[in-house]
Amino acid sequence: MKTKIFMLWGSLLLFTTNMNAQWVVTDPTNLAQGIVNSANQIVQTSSTAKNMLSSFQETVKIYNQGKEYYDKLKSVHDLVKDARKVQQTVLLVGEISDIYIENFQKMMTDPNYSVDELAAISFGYTKILEEGADKLNELKNIVTSANGLSMSDKERMDIIDKVYSEIKKYRNLTVYYTKKNISVSYLRAREKNQTDRVLALYGNANDKYW
Repeated sequence: MKTKIFMLWGSLLLFTTNMNAQWVVTDPTNLAQGIVNSANQIVQTSSTAKNMLSSFQETVKIYNQGKEYYDKLKSVHDLVKDARKVQQTVLLVGEISDIYIENFQKMMTDPNYSVDELAAISFGYTKILEEGADKLNELKNIVTSANGLSMSDKERMDIIDKVYSEIKKYRNLTVYYTKKNISVSYLRAREKNQTDRVLALYGNANDKYW
């Protein structure tokens, strides 16, 4: 059982790409932290729409590198229960990144937000991503450290389950946060009789995130 978990994490560390991005993928914790670091630049440097777009484009580069990694990870099958939970936990962090990039990209074309509001929205996403990255690092430490080796299967699985549950909450929070921000745009659009434009941009109430 222990060997299966360590083999899985080892496989996660080996997923790399040949893309010429500014940041090199070495493991899922570095991948998540790289997106966080780049996303922070949006908050720190986005005094104008042009600066915000430039910073976001750098974040998208790292995200696209990560998406290839996460897509490969999704194709890993035939794992034992605890190794599968590790995989699912890592993929949840990837999904948080997906929701952020997909929706913030649309928000940047939405005239119902100001530059300052977009920076604030990005800050909120970044804080959630930071929490997810921290939990992913905690998971890595349990799976790969000497301390993890000294634990019983139950002790280690309990911690893996706990981290998984916490990251799942962050994923759900990301969905809620996205819905609330889009609802602000919708209300502003309704005042201008432009709700069709918002629905076309983000989708209707039956779509995935709002």
